[in-house]
Amino acid sequence: MFPQRLDSTVAYDIAKAMRDGFNRHYKLFRTESARAKHRFETADWHGQQRAQRERIEFYDLRVREASTRLEREFKAGEQPMEVWHQVKLHYIGLLIDHHQPELAESFFNSVTTKILHRSYFQNDFIFVRPAVSTEYIENSEPTARPTYRAYYPTHGTMRESVVGLLQDFDLRLAFEDLERDAGYVVQAMKAQLGEVKLRANFQIQVLSSLFFRNKGAYVVGKIINGFSELPFSLPVLHGASGKLVIDAALFGEDDLLILFSFARAYFMVDMGIPSAYVQFLRSMMPRMPRAEIYNALGLAKQGKTLFYRDFLYHLRHSTDKFRIAPGIKGMVMLVFDLPSFPYVFKVIKDYYPPQKDTTREQIKGKYLLVKQHDRVGRMADTQEYTLVAFPRDRFDVELIAEIEKFAPSQLEISDRDGDGHMEVIIKHVYIERRMIPLNIYLQEAFDAGVDEPAAKDQIERAVIEYGNAIKDLVAANIFPGDMLWKNFGITRHGKVVFYDYDEIEYVTDCKFRKVPTPHNAEEEMSGEVWYSVGPKDIFPETFEPFLLGNPAVREVFMKHHADLLDAAFWQSHQERIRAGHVYDVFPYEQSKRFVVMHGEEHAG
Repeated sequence: MFPQRLDSTVAYDIAKAMRDGFNRHYKLFRTESARAKHRFETADWHGQQRAQRERIEFYDLRVREASTRLEREFKAGEQPMEVWHQVKLHYIGLLIDHHQPELAESFFNSVTTKILHRSYFQNDFIFVRPAVSTEYIENSEPTARPTYRAYYPTHGTMRESVVGLLQDFDLRLAFEDLERDAGYVVQAMKAQLGEVKLRANFQIQVLSSLFFRNKGAYVVGKIINGFSELPFSLPVLHGASGKLVIDAALFGEDDLLILFSFARAYFMVDMGIPSAYVQFLRSMMPRMPRAEIYNALGLAKQGKTLFYRDFLYHLRHSTDKFRIAPGIKGMVMLVFDLPSFPYVFKVIKDYYPPQKDTTREQIKGKYLLVKQHDRVGRMADTQEYTLVAFPRDRFDVELIAEIEKFAPSQLEISDRDGDGHMEVIIKHVYIERRMIPLNIYLQEAFDAGVDEPAAKDQIERAVIEYGNAIKDLVAANIFPGDMLWKNFGITRHGKVVFYDYDEIEYVTDCKFRKVPTPHNAEEEMSGEVWYSVGPKDIFPETFEPFLLGNPAVREVFMKHHADLLDAAFWQSHQERIRAGHVYDVFPYEQSKRFVVMHGEEHAG
């Protein structure tokens, strides 16, 4: 009996050390998120960007810390499986009344799978499904903030309520004119609500913490009237005067989906109970998967956990097969998809054509750069997974042959569980939202006929958006590298998003040049490059032959974005970025801004 009791003590101590490791992680994560308020108030934009980058690394650092402690103090990797069974049971007990149980369970999985070899652990030892409910968790401490605050205005006190809800965030920088801006918000609200009767339950619910990203702070909430709910967000920025202004009023699920898009940097939000925030946001954006909401809140590991659970659930309830993704095949990435599932799977090939002077590690570095950078709504977020198992019978023969040919080092086919069910194991894969490749989107319009009004409109919108996407990337100090149409996609909101990262560079690391004037007729007529070209030299005027072969495309591009073919455009942005300027990139249309009402542009 004594050894059994001893094992139980060890199991409890391991579980408690693991829980303490998670608590340390979330405390640091939350502290960094809370500091975003001070950085916003003091216009510390570079500090905000740095904190957003560094916070992404927090999770892996804490997992390593916890794993090292468990090995050092308990020789955790040498403990028998009976102890690990008990560790999980004790851990569940320690999460009763915990405020972030779902995150703590994912942390347990991360540490456990790091300590136990993959072939050694089984689903019995990790949380395949959540064991502790996140429903209706609230902090009962008297000083704790509730998840959201409710306001009950009448027609006559609407402006007063808007002023009050902004003041309740206790921002330490004064508003330029809060009464004026509240008036603009009320005007916009009334335009949305129309001449409706305010029902007995009319209220404005607002999440208790501001959402910080880049140079903005966002109020997020919803208006409830009778049986209808209207999501909204109020972006707060620094005005030209150096004081605060409400820049716009965003309404409806579509506006919120763009604000929380997978192509944008993660928010910094001080959340005591993240599941309650996710539940509130899901009520506003039911089309957004919970996994993507967790991602948007900076809780990427939980996003990965939920995504994988959703993926396995989808596999069980579908019968179609994985296939080579439609479109032009990439030189660096092998891309496949499951037609019924709205994501694509990207595997780095083992070898590349001579013009692609790169390595696997360099490509992974580019994807990490995008993960940590401000994606300004123009670069798709990716989830990175290792050792992902798929049912073998769900793979097309052609796809298996493609992986065996181009990425054999990344493929393993085995009966891992010894039950006769063969699995395809991909050793390293990126997963991202599926979009319509821009070249295919344009081709559809060409096939319909460029003189058809609908096709002409489709071409115009796509080309204008493509140029806007590149300019937003430049504002974020990103040069896409390979600017071909096939490397961009169209989202369901008609936004153009970049998704091929193997050649991206910081704009400030490039050397943008004009093509030199030929010295003689021989140079002028030469089909070869006769001038010297350095490794980071870019000649924007040479983009034209690759991008503008179609006359309809060329006409729109030259009307709206001809400056992209001029080295001076890129050089001027380089100079401003090097001088420390941080550009404004808005997650909403210019037409939604109160700029006209304020009478001037806000400081960028």
